[in-house]
Amino acid sequence: MPNRLSVASTLTYNAAVSTIQDVARLAGVSPTTAKRALKEPDKLTPDTLARVQQAIAQLHYEPDQRAGSLRGGQSTTVGLVVGSILEPFFAQFARTASHVLADAGYTLIISENEYSAQRELQELRRLYGLRVAGVMLRPGYGQDSQEYLARLRSRGVAITEYDYRPPHHDEPSVMLDNPGAVRQAVTHLHALGHRHIAALGTYHPVIHPEERSRAFPEVMNALGLTVPAEYQRVTLLNEDTAYALTNDLLDLPQPPTALIALTGTQASGAYRALRERGVRLPHDISLVAFDNYPWTSLVDPPITVLEQPVETMAEQAATLMLAQLGHGQIRQRHVVLGARLIERGSTAPPARP
Repeated sequence: MPNRLSVASTLTYNAAVSTIQDVARLAGVSPTTAKRALKEPDKLTPDTLARVQQAIAQLHYEPDQRAGSLRGGQSTTVGLVVGSILEPFFAQFARTASHVLADAGYTLIISENEYSAQRELQELRRLYGLRVAGVMLRPGYGQDSQEYLARLRSRGVAITEYDYRPPHHDEPSVMLDNPGAVRQAVTHLHALGHRHIAALGTYHPVIHPEERSRAFPEVMNALGLTVPAEYQRVTLLNEDTAYALTNDLLDLPQPPTALIALTGTQASGAYRALRERGVRLPHDISLVAFDNYPWTSLVDPPITVLEQPVETMAEQAATLMLAQLGHGQIRQRHVVLGARLIERGSTAPPARP
């Protein structure tokens, strides 16, 4: 029979993180037997199994899943790099992706690149230090991380991109049909009679190379409209910059009659600027926003939005990741999903031509 430890001895064990060796000593068995109680309990006698289980409970022992999976030859963790922790789109994406991965036995580690490839490089190094099996990546803007991404691929780390796919990248990806979504927004405003339309962000091939701002002038031109130079600003897509840009646009001699916010947090900044100035939606100006965040339907008037299928995007991205890790096959390497225009009270014909 094993020697029974006193309460004081058990507390000494619990003062630090318990190991399988601690469990074995307390149960009076070998470390191999203690491990077998976790992985192959049917191979132990009921008495031995009970002693090991009691030791585990006393020590609050939890297996080191990362170390165990690495010894087994494959990690069971996946990194998720988001553009911004503050953007609810990424929170919803992370929640859905984590559920899909958890069902397959994987744990998600979340990181943030703030839309910057320079910051992304640091985060990718940290994730590789944790020996993740793969990375679900919202790529940042710039070239700083490209060489390291290639190195990760050569080391067998699976990569899936979502929300933004840089030029010449061929990693499995899940994207919104951004040009199609912008076309829906501009066409909706054009049909209402708007001709002076501004998007809250202008395309730049290095600073701001994303699809929505790139598509906006193209869609305008297709309808016979132009984007005045004074409406164009290269800016980050966040609440504060949208707030400042909205104020700048309203101060122009000929301000726009309609605004398109390219993200949900941008919409918050634009709405705040309009409220502070007493500009009425949709009497004085119309507003269309990407992302059907809860607040957009609660304000008065509710905001016309382009709803992204976030859960479907996350499910598809997680499925692509799992396929690269040996769980199924990749049936479609690049998935593109459409947005849904939800017309509400923030858009109406302009008060002036």
